[in-house]
Amino acid sequence: MSIEIGSKVQGKVTGITNFGAFVELPGGTTGLVHISEVADSYVKDVNDHLKVGDEVTVKVLSEKEGKIALSIKKAVDRPEGQSSYSPRPPRQGRDDRRGGGSRDFRSKGNFKPKESFEDKMAKFLKSSEENISSLKRNTEGKRGGRGGRRG
Repeated sequence: MSIEIGSKVQGKVTGITNFGAFVELPGGTTGLVHISEVADSYVKDVNDHLKVGDEVTVKVLSEKEGKIALSIKKAVDRPEGQSSYSPRPPRQGRDDRRGGGSRDFRSKGNFKPKESFEDKMAKFLKSSEENISSLKRNTEGKRGGRGGRRG
């Protein structure tokens, strides 16, 4: 039985490592659920979430050179648009304490379009040449070592 990428299948946990869990799929093939794909929350130790012999539903992410990448968290159906994690609460910065709320700098006309690499390089070359010529002017009269210009 060939495993189709994107399909959800039942499997059995056959081994647990510090980087994930090996799951035996139908047909005798084995795939890896990376530690980052075990649960929606942060997983410090895979053993806290899975045990050898557990039956799990996994989604097939990819198959390359006989290695099958699996995900448990992507196999869980969620309503459309619902995120798999809860967003971090907004930070309490200086502006929030004064009641200013969040600030969007672009809305106040301070937005500058991104410079292209060529524009940045031209600016750099110009300032670099100015710095070199200024350095040369300032160091020309100071050469000569001991017994230089004495007047």
